[in-house]
Amino acid sequence: MSRISIAFERRDHKPAEGFFSGRVFQQVIESLNTDYLLLPLPGGAVDYSERALERMTQVADDSGAGIVYADFRDRNGDEISDHPLVDYQPGSIRDSFDFGALVLVSRKAAQAALQKHGAIPDDVKYGGWYDLRLKLSADAPIVRVPEPLYTRSVVDTRASGEKQFDYVDPRQRDYQIEMEKIVTAHLQRIGAYLEPQFAEVPEPGEKFPVRASIVIPVRNRVKTIADAVRSTLAQQADFAFNVIVVDNHSTDGTTDALKRIAAEDARLVHLIPARTDLGIGGCWNEAVYSPHCGRYAVQLDSDDIYQDKHTLAKIIAKFDEGRYAMVIASYTLVDFDLNELPPGLIDHREWTRENGRNNALRINGLGAPRAFDVTVLRKFGLPNTSYGEDYAVALRISRDYEIGRIYDSVYLCRRWGGNSDSALPLATANRYDFYKDWLRTLEIRARQQRNLAP
Repeated sequence: MSRISIAFERRDHKPAEGFFSGRVFQQVIESLNTDYLLLPLPGGAVDYSERALERMTQVADDSGAGIVYADFRDRNGDEISDHPLVDYQPGSIRDSFDFGALVLVSRKAAQAALQKHGAIPDDVKYGGWYDLRLKLSADAPIVRVPEPLYTRSVVDTRASGEKQFDYVDPRQRDYQIEMEKIVTAHLQRIGAYLEPQFAEVPEPGEKFPVRASIVIPVRNRVKTIADAVRSTLAQQADFAFNVIVVDNHSTDGTTDALKRIAAEDARLVHLIPARTDLGIGGCWNEAVYSPHCGRYAVQLDSDDIYQDKHTLAKIIAKFDEGRYAMVIASYTLVDFDLNELPPGLIDHREWTRENGRNNALRINGLGAPRAFDVTVLRKFGLPNTSYGEDYAVALRISRDYEIGRIYDSVYLCRRWGGNSDSALPLATANRYDFYKDWLRTLEIRARQQRNLAP
């Protein structure tokens, strides 16, 4: 028997239209008569390194992998650069997981997975590969080769900050609905699915100085912090609130700017932590566990501003509608001068009460601004990181409690050259992706344990 079938013999290695449909993909796997299928993925033309396929086959044989993928090099014009990937883990269930431009699929593992877990549904238009790899991952290893085995010609040259909102583009709504169905079936398959049943938010056993606190962690944002703080102090509400700014030892004039505003308005609580090792999550903990914090803690990033004077009131009103442990609203992407940027409104309408906390394991974020019932938040705190800390606590809260949603924009998210997410280096993007996959791995295991409990 030949060792490898190549899905396409086209020189550009681009999948034909409709290839990722359930019907076509199922037929490909069923008709496979070689040990492995080499599957090209969208992303650019590929030039193999010497003995690349032999190396992938060897790794597959030695590891018993269901899927093997490899690091590669990117060619962008005359420039060639290394493109390492991240290792696959149980929480790598996002449909955006980067396998590069090639994967090697084991015929034996694929056919066994489809026999055990069911065929790829015929009505799947986009997710044939996604459905198969999740079914494969339930029983077979997915192995990365940390060696550059091919060179890919770059097609998508956008910066990371431009790509990260693709999944909430309204034009991809049908795609997202299909991917949600596939990941929900996977979570049911592995015992990590949660029914829409929620714990009651506990009554507070303590008194709070104000009803709500707006929390702003900041370090070296002298260009934007005054706008952010003034947008919070301009809020109109029929309850007492304050603004807690955790100034993480700024050195660019941010501290002096905050002192000037605090001298004008006593509602601004300017905290400078004693510790010097805090990330954004650690700064949030400084605010949340301080005696200044109100019953509800509402987020604002130091780059951004509230859309109008009623944002805080709208968020707290949502808490009053139901016993939510957390409320997440919607925001609009703008440039530094507040001109709208595509895709514009980020409202995460993929969230549903019935399935939101399951689908949250597929996507990389839940939206903003985020607000918390501090009675619940103080039970968990946030991890002391500067990326993914909000995602981590949202997953943890959603395991037990219901999250309320506001789909109207209440927040202007400014994307500008100094914004930390505007263009991440590959090593940083990989580290962030791996961390969020790890958070999903942890959450999946916790949900599996809960579902096994008597």
